[in-house]
Amino acid sequence: MEEFSLTCPIPISEYPHVLLAHGGGGKLMHQLIDKMFLPVFGDPNAIAHDSAALTLPGNRIAMTTDSYVIRPLFFPGGDIGSLAVHGTINDLAMSGARPLYLSAGFILEEGLPLETLWRVVRSMQAAAENAGVQIITGDTKVVDRGKGDGIFINTAGVGILEHSQAIAPQFVQPGDLLLINGDLGRHGIAIMAMREGLEFETTIESDSAAIADLVMQLLDADIEIHCLRDLTRGGLASTLNEIATAAKVTIEIDETAIPIREDVQGACEILGFDPLYVANEGRFVAFIPSEYRDRALQIMAQHPLGADACLIGQVTDKGRPLVTMQSKIGASRIIDMLSGEQLPRIC
Repeated sequence: MEEFSLTCPIPISEYPHVLLAHGGGGKLMHQLIDKMFLPVFGDPNAIAHDSAALTLPGNRIAMTTDSYVIRPLFFPGGDIGSLAVHGTINDLAMSGARPLYLSAGFILEEGLPLETLWRVVRSMQAAAENAGVQIITGDTKVVDRGKGDGIFINTAGVGILEHSQAIAPQFVQPGDLLLINGDLGRHGIAIMAMREGLEFETTIESDSAAIADLVMQLLDADIEIHCLRDLTRGGLASTLNEIATAAKVTIEIDETAIPIREDVQGACEILGFDPLYVANEGRFVAFIPSEYRDRALQIMAQHPLGADACLIGQVTDKGRPLVTMQSKIGASRIIDMLSGEQLPRIC
């Protein structure tokens, strides 16, 4: 990885230490592009133009887009920059695509310190490079003070589908098993603790990570996968309800099998949250036929982002969209879709 100075590359002495809302042009905007964005994201041999030309191996591609408005911008385990990269990569991976290229659009609020923007840009570059993707095009706009909450980031991602599997909720069927790649709830609790200034005995860090490599390993091993879904807003419970509705199936999960760290569980109890509905940014659920269970769990356990992978449930029936959970005391209860957000502005 090429090293860049941690110091903002634009001489702040030329400006009053903050971005100015002056429309789309001007010396500072050109310096942002030439000295901050292009050296970090761009191909040094590329010609500045309104779009990027791509060479995509294979015949099938996947594309996604998302926007990131998290508050605070920096949190234990990540920041808005790495989150934007991870989230876009993960959305591509959930369709079974190998992520290749990203775009990045920045909405910057008047008054944003240049050092803050530089820190976010560097974080995005590191996250993209670690995941083996390129940020190849983008845009920057400045809005009036009080209209942008510091930084908003919009991304788009393109990946290639190197397999013939059809991976989507409608392909879920009775007998499928549910595997998740790790513990739940850390991202949402990390944001809440940071936002509200709460202190626990241990620092809870977000699980934000790019999970595409783990998914690619499952596909490369010819594991049959019927559906993949990352457990972001609404957490595990909302995700399973969405899939049950789309596939018209009944899903049953086992509370004792779901990994939730003690500190996260304790924080949820204090704050009145249900960890099944708390957002994650590096976790996914895979629906697979039962005969692939052992191989899939073995592959996941050997990956750093799947060390705590486990089987949490199964699809039991077709025709009735429903999610139920066997509790620790043996009772069964319905897991509904959450109405509203437990914790807004977390991604």
